[in-house]
Amino acid sequence: MQFAINISYIVAAILFVFGIKMLGSATTAVKGNRISSLGMLLAVVATLARSGLGYEWIAGGILSGAVIGFIAAKRVQMTGMPELVALFNGFGGLASLLVGWAEYEKARPDWTAYLQLDENSAVPAPWFSAIVIVLAIVIGGITFTGSIIAYLKLSGKIGGTATVFPGQKMLNLLLMVGLVAVGALFTITVEGVNAQFLFLSTVALSLLIGMLGVMPIGGGDMPVVIALLNSFSGLAAAAAGFVISNTVLVVAGCLVGASGLILTVIMCKAMNRTLGNVLFGGFGATSGGGSKQVEGEMKGISVEDAYYVLEAAQSVVFVPGYGMAVAQAQHAVKELAEILERNGAEVRHAVHPVAGRMPGHMNVLLAEADVAYEQLCEMDDVNAIISTVDVAIVIGANDVVNPSAVDDESSPIYGMPIINVHQAKTVFALKRGQGAGFSGLVNTLFFRDNCRMIYGDAKATVSSLVSQFDD
Repeated sequence: MQFAINISYIVAAILFVFGIKMLGSATTAVKGNRISSLGMLLAVVATLARSGLGYEWIAGGILSGAVIGFIAAKRVQMTGMPELVALFNGFGGLASLLVGWAEYEKARPDWTAYLQLDENSAVPAPWFSAIVIVLAIVIGGITFTGSIIAYLKLSGKIGGTATVFPGQKMLNLLLMVGLVAVGALFTITVEGVNAQFLFLSTVALSLLIGMLGVMPIGGGDMPVVIALLNSFSGLAAAAAGFVISNTVLVVAGCLVGASGLILTVIMCKAMNRTLGNVLFGGFGATSGGGSKQVEGEMKGISVEDAYYVLEAAQSVVFVPGYGMAVAQAQHAVKELAEILERNGAEVRHAVHPVAGRMPGHMNVLLAEADVAYEQLCEMDDVNAIISTVDVAIVIGANDVVNPSAVDDESSPIYGMPIINVHQAKTVFALKRGQGAGFSGLVNTLFFRDNCRMIYGDAKATVSSLVSQFDD
């Protein structure tokens, strides 16, 4: 039976690798997701085949989890997907923390009998056990409270801007040093009388650092935070796998941790920011753009006049942002795109890597509307031809199309790669009002001579444009 379980774990790990590889392409992403799910099903079944498990507790956990997951999946809107992902990351971290805690309580009465290594090992068994338990506790605790703060920010339950106060960085540094010191003391005195106090102190410091670490992060940096917390949840799972000696959990956790870290680096590169700057820069603590004074005014245009411009356009680029998710306008956007194609225009959808409030947010929305993969274009591909585009339609995007990133050295986002829609012949910006975006920065695009604002709900606006063509 153990041999069969180990073979199943190997097959599951292979399926994980192939599944993640397929997620790198839009055309194979669905298939990759199914293959990865099959691997996880195989891993779960193989794990449940072990003897000595409390199946009544497992059945209860599966049932309660399925009910909660079903209700969450049915009730959540696409606008709520980023905070739901953040919440799930947090639950993953909490699960790893609880696994580490449970194994500590199980092993505490007799550490010498726990995870015995062979006699030639240079690391005593209690030390190794304590190290992996501490890692599961630390990473899991930071992931849990950090994800909860991210969830509260994204859902609007607390302010979405960065929360900073004097001495914050020094406090966080001291807490981190204290956590390392307490964790190290626990591992080397695991059999001592103060071990339980040190263990509980490690738990408390981990939870506190996760909370204080995400509070000074806000605005447009949230997609990076979600990707990083996703990586942490994987690393916490890998540590938990070492704790309970489960090979497939170690493999799956390492894959999630590595892929999440790679995604985090990609997101930072897309913003021309370092990870350290994202975590400790306090971006968004104050609102407003750079020090340059914005000249001119936003110029509005009616749906009827916009129709005449689109009717004559030979090339149109849609640039989606969080506003499209709020308005649930993706289906109307697809309908308008199909009408423009039938009218002879070449249509593209330009997706910035950090558009929305989580990695791939806009891709998910467009896929839900069944937009053709061929029409999805990356930032660099669109920028190469943007000057020849007749009309660029910006739907709720802000920082990812803000020319301040190109021409205002005093702007906080200067140097960030953007979709250069300001170079298009005409720009239509769909917004509810004249306020700044989630990051709090003024978008100078809206004041340009070639930009016209169409105020109102994005779905209603696009639907009105559709009806103009139908008439």
